[in-house]
Amino acid sequence: MIKELVYRNRSYRRFFQQKPVAEKTLLTLVDLARMSPSGRNLQPLKYSIVCDPERNAQLFPFLAWAGYLNDWDGPIEGERPSAYIIMLEDSSIVEGSVHDQGIAAQSIMLGAVEAGLGGCILGSIKRKEIAEFLHLPENLKPVLVLALGVPKEEVAVELLNNKGDVKYWRDGKQVHHVPKRSLEEIVVRYAKRN
Repeated sequence: MIKELVYRNRSYRRFFQQKPVAEKTLLTLVDLARMSPSGRNLQPLKYSIVCDPERNAQLFPFLAWAGYLNDWDGPIEGERPSAYIIMLEDSSIVEGSVHDQGIAAQSIMLGAVEAGLGGCILGSIKRKEIAEFLHLPENLKPVLVLALGVPKEEVAVELLNNKGDVKYWRDGKQVHHVPKRSLEEIVVRYAKRN
């Protein structure tokens, strides 16, 4: 079951915007992050939920989408996420919790897939503007935004070509293609010593 969730968990960037994601669902996803491992068990991450269409529209300009797609400014109106989970680091607990951030984000995204949703973890965000938008105290710093909704696009995993080009692309059918290294390439084997 975990293999199926991981294989289905892709970075989706276009959604059925009119299909809402309930706050209760988002709280369930945040609870998965809460129960995930945390370095030194410090648990420095906090979360802000945005799932109201008006607030979604206010947050959207603070996000950058698909750096490799130079001719695409992100999802158009009608294809934008219907919910966001904004991950915040509480600097009064610790700064630089990147391992916790990755673990928590993966837990949320796997839970989203299980719930019939898809999403995209965004690290290229306007942190200052998001902090002002959320009226955050100084100790809470935006670190990631998880954009969520019902996916409107297909994502196809491709074997990385022999040139080693990791850039994703879209074809004429708007299928989002993502190259992945082969299992053989990423497993390092050592020769036995005599």
